[in-house]
Amino acid sequence: MSQKNNRKREKSIADKYYEPEDYQKQDQLSAGIAETHEQASDTLTEGTIDGKIERENGEREDIPRKGYE
Repeated sequence: MSQKNNRKREKSIADKYYEPEDYQKQDQLSAGIAETHEQASDTLTEGTIDGKIERENGEREDIPRKGYE
């Protein structure tokens, strides 16, 4: 691939941003962006490192630390 074509490809990748349709697309870039968006969204939703879930009424409870059988 020529250097000029390579730069065009890099620019098109850098210009990509999350779109809700990324969850249905099959290409690797869209799948990666959708997964990253989901991880960031989950982090913002739960939001704490202490392992607590905060309910709408303000109560906080520990996230269960048990495995599944």
